[in-house]
Amino acid sequence: MIRKALSLAAAVAMSAATPATAQEVSQDELQERYDRALAAGYKALFLCSAIAHAERNGATRTPESVHEWELSGIQTPLEDVIRDLPFEIFRGDAGIVRHVLVDWADDMPPRIARHDFNYGCVVLPIGWDPETLRSELDVPAVSMETHDEEPSFSFTLGGATGKSDARTIREPSALDLVFGAAMKSNYGEGSRTTALVTRRGFASQGLVAQARYRAGFDEKTPQRTWSVAKSIAATLVGMAIENGAPCAENHSPVNPEYGAADPRREVTIDHLLRMASGRFSDTAGARTDPLYWGGTTVGERAANWPLVHAPGTVFRYANNDTLMAIEAIKCSFEEDPISEQFAALGMEETIAETDWQGNYILSSQVWATANDLATLGQLYLNNGVTQDGTRILPENWLEYISTPSGPQPDGPLGYGASWWLVNKSQGIPADTIAALGNRGQYLIVVPSRDMVIVRRGEDPVGSRFDFVSFTRDVLAALATDDAPAP
Repeated sequence: MIRKALSLAAAVAMSAATPATAQEVSQDELQERYDRALAAGYKALFLCSAIAHAERNGATRTPESVHEWELSGIQTPLEDVIRDLPFEIFRGDAGIVRHVLVDWADDMPPRIARHDFNYGCVVLPIGWDPETLRSELDVPAVSMETHDEEPSFSFTLGGATGKSDARTIREPSALDLVFGAAMKSNYGEGSRTTALVTRRGFASQGLVAQARYRAGFDEKTPQRTWSVAKSIAATLVGMAIENGAPCAENHSPVNPEYGAADPRREVTIDHLLRMASGRFSDTAGARTDPLYWGGTTVGERAANWPLVHAPGTVFRYANNDTLMAIEAIKCSFEEDPISEQFAALGMEETIAETDWQGNYILSSQVWATANDLATLGQLYLNNGVTQDGTRILPENWLEYISTPSGPQPDGPLGYGASWWLVNKSQGIPADTIAALGNRGQYLIVVPSRDMVIVRRGEDPVGSRFDFVSFTRDVLAALATDDAPAP
């Protein structure tokens, strides 16, 4: 049991004085143990973030819901063990989530995710001593109740908030049919859509927004953005440049402290935003498990990889590049904390999480509602000017992030500055840009149609939502619905 781990520190201290019998561990056994520790960290963090951030917004998530959505269909080998790992949720003043503990080994402390109301949840390093949390653990735990209820569907239609109006009865519109198809997994076998939102620009007249949510999710429910956070990170870089932050120059060296002889000195923020730093890392580009679930830090995992290509010559999608782009503009957060910058963007239900030493993990670890992502898209439709008329991005920022000036990925999509370019795809306007994230997070911005489309999901590994076909069908449906009656 988890509470037994509270006395583990004393037991470890006693055993340290006793000679231990040598025991060799094979690499396979070591990897299996490490994977189990990662699975426990993954579970602790998601239970903490999903529940705490929903409650912060006035919504509700339960452990059962998190197991059903965020903790199912994930990558192997974590999927094989994560559901059965025992956990406890501890709450403090006013019932606010304080910690989540997840057991994973009899001879090690539980994995711990710690929550701060203003900064979100952080996963602590493997082996963190729970004794340090004793004063906050002596509160009732929330126990898990399992159930096998199948998720149902619900939808909302209406104004900018997408709130429902049960009194409205009408024939389904063309957009209703497209939304219904997305909810039924017609755009990808096994895909699981949780939220759909369309919006037009701030100045548009007439129909402003339409939305549909799966039961258990609504306009106040945040989800992890995964790599949509990279496009949010690029937006923060643009805001820092517009504000004149001394550390935010696109073509200045990111790490001048390396010294003039170090070739990494040539890596710029522009290289990082375009996934063209040329640096090596030991994991696939979108996998940073030791940081995300293991409790290491941005400095330990992202900062000092060597070059294997000249900067600006090769495209390699890498979390580390985004992490270092944000590290490069840290001076801009001193006067304008990220929470205040999100408020300036109109994204007040969005929170960016950090590692346990306070470094932002803006390659993935942001929680936002579908409405907040739509608001971000509207900012780009309005060329960096907020709804109240305040310019917060440089005038040329939309052009900058949507220009494929760096090396390009293989495949049908292009890449700008941390935004994907969909202009190679048939049937989509050539100026379409998209922020794309794991498990089906999509923010599509179509300036020529004055349109933002958001799709949130929890797609299992092996299932892919066809966001290009969905975008094409949404645009066609809106054109049909907007056409004057004969």
